[in-house]
Amino acid sequence: MESKVGSLAGRVAVVTGASSGIGRAIALALSRQGVQLCLVGRNPKTLAETLTASQQFAEAASFEIDLRVEETLKPLALHLERKVGKLDILVHCAGVIYQAPMADALIEDFDVQYATNVRGPYLLTQRLLPWLTTTRGQVVFINSSVGLTATRPDVGQYSATKHALKAVADSLRHEVNPKGIRVLSVYLGRTATPMQKALFQKEGRAYNSKVLLQPDDVASVVVQILMLPRTAEVTDISIRPMLKT
Repeated sequence: MESKVGSLAGRVAVVTGASSGIGRAIALALSRQGVQLCLVGRNPKTLAETLTASQQFAEAASFEIDLRVEETLKPLALHLERKVGKLDILVHCAGVIYQAPMADALIEDFDVQYATNVRGPYLLTQRLLPWLTTTRGQVVFINSSVGLTATRPDVGQYSATKHALKAVADSLRHEVNPKGIRVLSVYLGRTATPMQKALFQKEGRAYNSKVLLQPDDVASVVVQILMLPRTAEVTDISIRPMLKT
């Protein structure tokens, strides 16, 4: 019999960066599939908005967590242990970017990007891996096109962290595939998010969200891949805006 795309109803997912942008879009798309959510973010106001929207479709809880601070992970771990009991999906969407030429870039900015874009996802995955192993779960790393090739100026620091995140995902995949865990990296072009709007403003460019990749576009692709039957695994996917600038 031919394998068919399956349902995600009843699964449990942790989504970081759920306060806005791509993380919010993926969280809402998963909730509409009946996935119970643990929403992770740093902005309490916008995180609460995502929580309220998600709860229209599925059970959800939110956790104000700074991935750079290890102690803030404890409430999430306790929630999974005491109230949920399993984890099927881990989606890494949190990230920060500082743009500057190497001659002027602050090393402190590099440290913040490393802590958020690399160390945070690494640590969270490490902490949650036993849960994912039990369920033969799935891990999604939302990366960037500059995580493959650093072909733009002023993104040396950010691109380095995204290359590092690619290495984390690729190595993890080889470690956990024998245990039935799937690992996906998604390499995105410019996407209409608050972070991207701020970058356009810093670059002195007019911001037109309609010509960029949309968060819902990304969410749709990610959810479809998560629903694939276990006869298939998508390891890497690149998504670009249709209109090239």
